[in-house]
Amino acid sequence: MSATPPTLRVVVDRSLCMGAGQCAFSAPDVFDQDDDGRVKVLDPAPGAEHLTALHQAEDLCPSGALRLVEAAPDHTR
Repeated sequence: MSATPPTLRVVVDRSLCMGAGQCAFSAPDVFDQDDDGRVKVLDPAPGAEHLTALHQAEDLCPSGALRLVEAAPDHTR
C-alpha cells in the first residue's frame, strides 16, 4: 500500500501582516484581504495546483506573516 503524500497547510500570523496584499495578488484562489487589509485565508489546505503561486506569495510577503507547512493528510474527511 502506498503512503498518502503530506498535505500543504497555510499558516498566517495575522499580527505580523502589514496588509500589503502580495499573497492575494500571487494566489487569489487561496488568499484575500479583510476589510482592515490583513490577509484572509480562503483555503487553508490548497491543492498542489497552487504550489507555485503559494511559494511566490510566501517569498513576497514583506513581513514574514505567511508560512507553508507540510502536514499529515486529514483522513477524517
